Parts: sequence; structure tokens; C-alpha cells
Amino acid sequence: MAIFKVLMFPWLAHGHVFPFLELAKALSNTNIFHIYFCSTSINLESIRNNLNQHSSSSSSSSSSDHHLSIELIELHLPPHPHLPTLPHHQEHTPTLMPTLMHAFQLSASTFSDIITRLKPDLLIYDGFQPWSAKLASSQGIPAVYFALTGSIAFSFFHHLFTHKSSDSFPYPAICLHEYEKRDLIAEEASIKVQDVDEGFAFGVFELSCDIVLIKSCCMGVERKYIDYLSTLCKRRIVPVGPLVQENAVDHETDSWIMNWLSKKSKSSTLYISFGSENYFSKDQIQEIAKGLELSKVNFIWVVRSPVGSDHINVEEALPEGFVDRVRERGVLVQEWAPQAAILASPAVAGFMSHCGWSSITESVYFGVPVVAVPLKLDQPVNSRLVVEAGFGVEVVRDEEGKFDGEGVGRAIDEVMLGESGERLRKRVRELSEKIKVEEEDRFCVVVEELSRICTKKSTCS
Repeated sequence: MAIFKVLMFPWLAHGHVFPFLELAKALSNTNIFHIYFCSTSINLESIRNNLNQHSSSSSSSSSSDHHLSIELIELHLPPHPHLPTLPHHQEHTPTLMPTLMHAFQLSASTFSDIITRLKPDLLIYDGFQPWSAKLASSQGIPAVYFALTGSIAFSFFHHLFTHKSSDSFPYPAICLHEYEKRDLIAEEASIKVQDVDEGFAFGVFELSCDIVLIKSCCMGVERKYIDYLSTLCKRRIVPVGPLVQENAVDHETDSWIMNWLSKKSKSSTLYISFGSENYFSKDQIQEIAKGLELSKVNFIWVVRSPVGSDHINVEEALPEGFVDRVRERGVLVQEWAPQAAILASPAVAGFMSHCGWSSITESVYFGVPVVAVPLKLDQPVNSRLVVEAGFGVEVVRDEEGKFDGEGVGRAIDEVMLGESGERLRKRVRELSEKIKVEEEDRFCVVVEELSRICTKKSTCS
């Protein structure tokens, strides 16, 4: 069978690199595609460790060597005085976003040389570098956009972009509150400062050939949004599934967390994480802590310093005495946590989340209902979906977007306890089962579509 060469090129952040890597693994495992995976040396080190770990965990499988068809290609960013030599997903990445974006754009000529040298049959690109699709096109190489934001948010914001209003969006449960609209305007202004390419945002759809790949959850929930997005962008939307890495635990910190969790009873523990690039004020951190004290549930909280306070000790941001009062039923994690492994634990019955799309897909995949605390960008829209689809609740906020400890505690109890908790868990487990039934057939379509595009390119060359 012919081997097609596919160059995969994600944005630099952890939340982009690893969904691309999971897709790379799945494609290479078909023995149809040879994958070139392009990123910076810092990211490639993590990717190499991930592939080695995957090889070790699957050594008894007939597919244990499939990582050998993933070839890592280093992208050299131009020197910049404000660009640190540490992973691009570290806590202060948000303050470096303009610098990273600028350096990334300046690497276009280097990437052009990579395309010329590798001569791939296909480029799969991310939304932050529309210029890469243009470079591929200039060399006669088709490009496919891989969208990591969900179809719900993309269809909503594409409608807003097209019609200059969300009032006529055909699914009214998906909406923004007034304070979220104000925040969105500020976020858009920031992005415009960072980006100088007219292909950014929805132009990336137009640069994709006749399909767009999208990270998806459950078709029963998403189908209408996928269909509407396809109408808006005039491309066939091909869902690739959740791309969840059911990773092994191999770090000392991870092992300690999982050991603590293994001693908790079934459906007794809340997992709390708001992603690596989201920050609360000190006041809001204290309200979350207050809600946890009121709820009395066990918890694992991946907690970060308050916004604008990178160097403050996390405990200083928490209510006085909080750590001692919850010591028997809660743990605070200030580094990376094995999210997939935690969500897969029978002890976990809820996930308090910022509602980033990857977190939502993982939550549904593992059958864990959501306590939604969205912050920015697509997160509020994803949170509305959580409520509409019946697998979570959203923490109530005031007109300024602030929440209090009592509201946090009520939302936790609704997800974790009583009949409401049982109802939510039953619903999300139903969705989880559907995802796993759909997974194989859905990926077959992805393989067929990419093979078609590569074949067409080969016959036209």
C-alpha cells in the first residue's frame, strides 16, 4: 500500500501540540501515512518522551512500532530577547503570547525550506499559522486545517463574524452574557495586535482544501453545529473524535496523586483544573476555596497563582487556614497533573473546569459531569453546551461576571450529590458510550478523506 507523507504543524502551546500528536499517532498506526511532526526543540523533547512512553506501554501490541513512522522535524524560531528557553505552556505563557506569535510568524521562511526539503503530500496546519497553508499552496501541496476549537464555538463565532450579531444564531441556548460580550471585544483587540495575517481566525477555513478536520466530542450533541459550520465556511467538516490520550502515569508527582486518589471511595472526589493559560483573581480563588469548604467533598485542585502574581505563593492567595482545614480530604497541585488518568478514576465524580474544548471532550469521554466556570474566548459557549446537553451545571455569576463561594458550593453539590448528581452522571455516561461506539467508524472517514486528497495530489504532480 502506498505511503503518503503528511507534514503536521501545530501551534506551540501544549493544548495544541498534543491533540496534533494524538492524531499523528492514529494516522501513523494505519500504515498508510508517514508523519513529519514539526515544532520547536522544546516541544519536541516532550513529544519524544511521549512517544517513548507510548512505545513502552504498547510493547506487547502488534502496533508497538507505529511511532517509528512519526519523524520529528525541528523548527528554529528566530532569536528574541524576551523568548525564554522553557516549555511554551508554562504559567507565564499568556504574557508571552505576542512575543511567541511574532517569533512564530518570523519563522515562515524556515518553514518554507522545510516544505521544500520534505516535499510532503499534505500539510495539516493549525489556526495560528495561516501563512503555512499559503506556503504549501505555493509549492503545489494541499493543506487541511485541523480545528481544535469545537464545532459549537466555531459555528457561533463564525455566525457572529458573518452576521455581525449573534441574535439570529439558530440555536438560542448557545449565547453570551453581556459581560462576556464586553470581554470578547477586549480579547479580539488583543488578538488583532498580535496578528498581522489576514488569514487569521475564519480565513483559515478558506485556506483549507475542500475539508476541515475538527476535534469533536459526540455526534448526538454536535451534529447540528457541525452541519451549520459547514454551511458557513463552505467546507465539509470531518470530525476526528476526542483524541484522548489514556496515558500511563510515570512521574513521581503523578504517582503520588494517583495513589492518594486510589484510597478514596467511588464517586466521592471532585477534580478541579482551569488549564495552563487561565487565571483567576485572588478574590475569585478565595471564593472557589470557600465553595469547596461548604461542599465537604474530596477534591484535587490544580491551583495557580492569581492573575498578575506569578511569583506569589499559592497558599498566600487562599483563605487563612484553608490548607489545614481541608488536609484530610483535599490536595493542592501546583504543577502539571495527569488529567486523563484522574478523570478515568472511579473515585472521580465531577470536574470543575474552565470549559476549554479539550477538557470538555475528555470529561465526556471518561463519563464525568462538569461544574462549569468559563473564563474567556470559546469557554462560555462551551459551558452553555454543557448545560444544554445535560451533563453539567454552570456556576452562577452576577452582572459583572463575578461568582461567590455559596454559588460555587451549590454547583458542586448539584453535580456531586443526590438525585441531580446521579442524573448528570447517567447522562454523561450515555454520551461516553456513544463516543466509543462512534470512534472507529469516524476515524475511517478521516483516513479515507486524507488518502483521497493525497492521491489527488500525487496524480496531479
